[in-house]
This record gives sequence, structure tokens and C-alpha cells, in this order.
Amino acid sequence: MNHEPYSSRRQTLLASIGDGVVLIPTAAECIRNRDSRYPYRFDSYFWYLTGFAEPEAALVLIGGDAPRSILFCREKNAEREIWEGFRHGPDAAREVFGFDEAYAFGELERRLPELIAGRPALWYALGHDAAWDTRVTAALNAVRAQASASARAPEQLRDPRAPLDRMRRVKDASELALMRRAADIASAGHLRAMRVCSPGLAEYQLEAELTHEFRARGADGHAFLPIVAGGGNACVLHYVGNNQQLADHALVLIDAGCELNGYAADISRTFPVNGRFSGAQREVYEIVLAAHTAAVAAIRPGAPFDAYHAAAVRVLARGMIDLGLLSGDLDGLIASEAYKPFYMHRTGHWLGLDVHDAGDYRSDDDWVALVPGMTLTVEPGLYLRPGADVPERLRGIGVRIEDDVIVTADGAEVYTSAPRTIAGIEEVMRRA
Repeated sequence: MNHEPYSSRRQTLLASIGDGVVLIPTAAECIRNRDSRYPYRFDSYFWYLTGFAEPEAALVLIGGDAPRSILFCREKNAEREIWEGFRHGPDAAREVFGFDEAYAFGELERRLPELIAGRPALWYALGHDAAWDTRVTAALNAVRAQASASARAPEQLRDPRAPLDRMRRVKDASELALMRRAADIASAGHLRAMRVCSPGLAEYQLEAELTHEFRARGADGHAFLPIVAGGGNACVLHYVGNNQQLADHALVLIDAGCELNGYAADISRTFPVNGRFSGAQREVYEIVLAAHTAAVAAIRPGAPFDAYHAAAVRVLARGMIDLGLLSGDLDGLIASEAYKPFYMHRTGHWLGLDVHDAGDYRSDDDWVALVPGMTLTVEPGLYLRPGADVPERLRGIGVRIEDDVIVTADGAEVYTSAPRTIAGIEEVMRRA
């Protein structure tokens, strides 16, 4: 394993904390029922700084003139490894992952008070995990109980997620390589779903095709619960039932992405179950595609994060007027948010280790300015639920087109490749 990217991130964080101490635990294992557990997934902040995937682990960073990185992890245990698989143990983990020191996880309670004593600040995400809050409180109280000038407890408790979010918002080369690979796999999954789709299949059968392609190409699995929404189900933004039959003349909306070494892809495609867009479906789809194009064109260094949402909204609102969904002055309709019954979400979000990745969208009262290396999604949509305000020919049509984008030095790069034009989709789905 190349631990350099993780070691470099630790050094960057250490440089920002002065003489403080950082404590970042990984995620706990969770019981599903009785003795069955949910599939384990590490904490994203912990992984970002360590690359260490095992549960029962914590990272301690000691700042100051002699900075140290310390891992606490499970000990080697031949019997448990028969049941649960390989464990690195402290000695191997220190060597493989580039830590200065490593100790058994059971040592943390004893060692933590001495590691934080005399330090001005403890950087720990209070309130995220009650069990860890108890551990940290016990360590602080143990230092205070010593009643020694040299063993004063930290006077400040600070949240390490703030500086880490700023770091995570801009991806390094190793992250971008993983995200490109995840995008390639996810794109192949969507392409497979288009090729096998036909009337009469169940939504879950298309979900199974995605799962097959993701795992066959080496992804860890889905990055989030996939949405496979046929017909009117596409108008439910977070529909995950995936249990209905696909009707002949309906559209199907798939929002799905894989996870690879912790990093997510997130793609949405909407296509006709029978392979051919009807006239009404085509009208709606072309509006959403035009909004997607406008949004990508608005992404560039220095632009505020909100700029590409505003560009998409303008195209969508104009399209709503053309479809007979809205009437009036375009600027007035946008200002009053009259479009929201048909487009109620933002046009995108940060993407990375988390599907909705770390980092604020605003800095004080201003939108964060885009810089090269940021990764985000572009996902305009239109959702025309049946109702008196929707012409009958449009009722039940839901369309979303979502791609993953890197901010580059001169604009934006869409790095997901599943077909998105009507011609491209119909060509892929053409039956012999």
C-alpha cells in the first residue's frame, strides 16, 4: 500500500493545529439483528487520514515541535482471525500505514490522558458518538484529577471537521484517480441497465444488473441505496422501493453509483422502458438536458457554488413556460420560486468519500467559490406529478440527468460517461 497520500494529509492537518491534539475514531460496527451485523464501513474522516479499514481503531495526532501520528487498533488474534479475517495488529499497521507509533486499541483509555495533558486544545467531534464522548470526558477528568500544573487538561475543545472539510473539498491526485475509476464502473452499470431494460421487468431486476456490473468490475458495492423508479415513481425523489413492474410506454429513472475504496460515484439516467421516447417524454427530457448543459457551462474557477444551480433553474423555468406548466415573466417566476412544485431540489452537491461530501456551501454570507480540484454533481430534473396544474399528456413524467464533474483550471470536466442524449440512449437500447 502507498501510504504517502494519507501521511501527507496528516502532516497538513498537524500544521494547522499548533500544539493541540487531534482524536478521530473510526466508525463502530452496528448490529442488524441478533448476532448479524450490517456490512462494516469505516468513518470517512478517519479513512481520509489513515487508509485503515479495520473497526475498533482511532487516530491521535500530536501537534507542536515534535509532531506524532499514533494509531490505536485491534491486536493480532489468531482465533478471531479464523472467524473474522485478517488483522494487521499494531506493529504491522505502523509499518504499512506510515504511523510514528501504534498501540493496541485496549491501551487507548490508559494512554489518552497522558497524550492530552498539558495541551491547549483537544480537537474532537463532540456529539457525533455518545460512546466516544464518554471516553473523552473520562480522559479529561482523569487529567483534571491529577491537580498538577504540568498536567492541565486542554482548555479548548475544537471540532476537527472544520479544517478537514476544507481539505476534503479539494481532491488530490490519488482521490481523483479513484473517483474516475468509480465513475467508469458506475457508467458501465447504467449502460448495462439500458441494454437489458424491457417492458415487464421489475425495477429490482434492473437494480440487480447494476449490482452485478459494479461488483464484477471491482467496486465495493453501491455508494447509496439505488433508486430504480419506473413511471410515476420517478416523481418521488428518494424512491427506493424498487419493487414495481416496468410498463411499456413509461420512463424509468435510475439514480445509482458505486463506491470504490471509499469514494463514491453518483449518476442519474432516465430512459424509456421500451427504448423509444414518446413525444411528451422527449419534450421534457430535452428541457432537462438543456439545463444540464447550461449548468456545466456555468462551472469554472472563481464562480460561486450557486451559479450552476441558477443557470439550470433559468432553463428549467423557461421550459416550464413552454410546456404550459407556468405562465408569466421568467425573472418574476424565478424570483418567486414558482418553479419549485416541479423542481424542488438543488442542482448538485459536493462528491467524494461521502455521496454528499464534506464541506460547507457557504462561507459567512457568500457562496463558496469554486477552485480546481473540487468535485461535484450536476443533476437537474423535472417531476410532473399528476394534478390539475399538469397537462394530461405530461402527468407522471419524471426526469433527472446527473453526472459527476471536476472543476478544472479553465472550466469543468464531466467524467461520467453513460449515454445522456436521446439519440445516444435510443441507439444503446435499439433492439435487433
